[in-house]
Amino acid sequence: MTEILERPVNGHALPTVSLLKPRYTVPHDQVFPAIPEELPAVEAVDREDNPLADWLSVPDVPVLPAWARTPALLKANTKALGRLCWWHTRFHGIRVPKYAVKTVWLASRGFYRATVGLWPTLSAQDHTAAVKALRAQTKAKPEDVDLATRLQMAHAARTKTRRWRFGAAATGVAAAALGLYLAPPLLQTGMAGAIVTPLAYLGRGEHTQLLDHGAPPLRVDMNAQQLNDALRAAGLLKSGRGDDEGPKVTCVMGPVRDGRGWAVVFDLPKGGGKTAADVLAKRTTLAAELGVDEIQVVMSRVRAAQGGNASRVSMWVADDDPYLADPVPSPLAKLERFSIWDPIPFGHDARGNRIAVPVVWQSMFFGGLPRRGKTFTQRLMTAAGLLDPFVRHYVADFKGGQDWMQMRQVAHRLVLGAEDDAIAAFKAMLTELLTEMERRFAILRELPTSICPEGKLTPEIVTRYNMPFVFVTVDELQECFIAVSDEKERKAIIDDMARIARRGPAAGFVSNYASQRPDAESVPTKLREIITIRACTQVTDQTSSDMVLGKGKASMGADASVLSEDHKGVVVLVTGPASFATVKNDLLTTAEFNALCAKGRALRQACGQLTGEAAGDVVTQAAEHGHRIPAVISDVLEAMRHAPRMFTRDLLARLVNLDEDTYGDWDAEKLAKELEAAGVKRSSKQVKIDGTNGAGYQRRDIEGAVPFTEQPG
Repeated sequence: MTEILERPVNGHALPTVSLLKPRYTVPHDQVFPAIPEELPAVEAVDREDNPLADWLSVPDVPVLPAWARTPALLKANTKALGRLCWWHTRFHGIRVPKYAVKTVWLASRGFYRATVGLWPTLSAQDHTAAVKALRAQTKAKPEDVDLATRLQMAHAARTKTRRWRFGAAATGVAAAALGLYLAPPLLQTGMAGAIVTPLAYLGRGEHTQLLDHGAPPLRVDMNAQQLNDALRAAGLLKSGRGDDEGPKVTCVMGPVRDGRGWAVVFDLPKGGGKTAADVLAKRTTLAAELGVDEIQVVMSRVRAAQGGNASRVSMWVADDDPYLADPVPSPLAKLERFSIWDPIPFGHDARGNRIAVPVVWQSMFFGGLPRRGKTFTQRLMTAAGLLDPFVRHYVADFKGGQDWMQMRQVAHRLVLGAEDDAIAAFKAMLTELLTEMERRFAILRELPTSICPEGKLTPEIVTRYNMPFVFVTVDELQECFIAVSDEKERKAIIDDMARIARRGPAAGFVSNYASQRPDAESVPTKLREIITIRACTQVTDQTSSDMVLGKGKASMGADASVLSEDHKGVVVLVTGPASFATVKNDLLTTAEFNALCAKGRALRQACGQLTGEAAGDVVTQAAEHGHRIPAVISDVLEAMRHAPRMFTRDLLARLVNLDEDTYGDWDAEKLAKELEAAGVKRSSKQVKIDGTNGAGYQRRDIEGAVPFTEQPG
């Protein structure tokens, strides 16, 4: 039986759990008839009658100081000490000439003071008093021969003393000067220092300071009093009466310098009715009271697994905006191969910690305003899949630009643009994905538990049964739903994508969706709410942030509206119901991504995993055999990817969408001229589409201009 006792600790009665011998008020066999013989009692150290209880109690106090309790904290503070020493070195080093002039001035003043102080000794003023006294007596009694004789003797003694004292001083100065002159340079420096230092010390004043005050400017300062004042101003602590300030927080750690900021872990006082969640919701107010921007304040709850409770908060306040630094190059760019089973390197948080995201059994959604690095962020996840040959890519880019074009080297299916033929190709791709998903589940159900213990994909199943992971990447998703006007057709697309995101992870499907600010029209709630990993770039308000990251996330601290237009490549990443971080993404340039596409193709060719459209891409095949393909041929084939024929006006419009800088001023005549120069021989200048004739091009004519079109056997 567990009994709750109260024993005094430091004058307070605290509840403790004690395992005592059961004590019953009714017969045992009436209350617990099923219990056999009475179990032996378990004695506890903290029994009330144990005189050694207090002495044997282990104090709940950290052994290490606050700045060295974790390896990361120790490393951060060591780096901070190094930066501080380097700052002081530069600060005082540049002021050496000033310090030299000041030292010479102090030494000169010290020499003057030394001379003034030694003058009475050198001038034998101890003899002067006797001479003056005898001279006064002689003037009073000029006829006294004895006094006159004594005056002459005293005057002679003073003169003699002055001579040998001045002589000794002059000899000492001359000897020092000669020794300084003849000494080697290093000894000269030491001797000069030995002479100048006491003189400069003697020449100091009451407020004299040789060195300038070298304190590096702290943009943010924090102490326990400031923290309490901020919490009280935010309404999280009660105000006191009179001279009583009121309740205060208990600082478990800090405030202490932690890297480029201040770290503190504190408990809210009991009886105030406030929780850690209330503190997180007041992030903006606390930032204002501390005199910083809210982007500089990083707060989180300390859960029970880390020794926390519902009132414990971890806070880190940066000296400046930690997300404006130059982005870190992605390590994926230099890797030869990567396993999708491992977490994908994603970026760094405000304190410089590496953030990696596991994607197996997950689905992802990226949202935010345009031109904030959303596509670059999404491509980080796909890039990791490029380096694993046992990942099959299905890609749909409804923007239809250059961002995803080189995925044609790898992608099993690639959809570019939001035209009717692209939408039709996307629906066919979804149908293919659902068929593959059901096929995999049918196989997994039949496998023995020794091979498939959890009904999910395993590394052995991936290779043994040729079931590579399937990356479903969809960019600018809102353009698809805008292009589909039929509500029934639109709902069917949403249902298919939701099924893939909901059931697909167990079969090895990883959904990777991206959209601009999602709402009920552009990206329906039915699809958004089943996504497990979400990332949001800058948005306009907390409502928009919650649309991407989930309802209520902004009040928990995951608020992308605090990001500014300067925070390109910065996202608020939510990986669980209570797990989130603001992350500065690694930088993977378009050129590096394109190189990874070529590397991914080579990996798949070596493993026999190059399938679908990538295996039949004539442009890539020709390039692999050393043929140089004119850009206009490659771009026209991309524009006609989903259409066997196309009118000239539509082709020009798609080329402009693909690369406006190149094709913005092209017309039908220039297009025909460039294609003819590239070797295109048109079988007909007219094409018929949906019963309408018009000037246009056949895809087979364009492919005929590619030097190498034979598919590998």
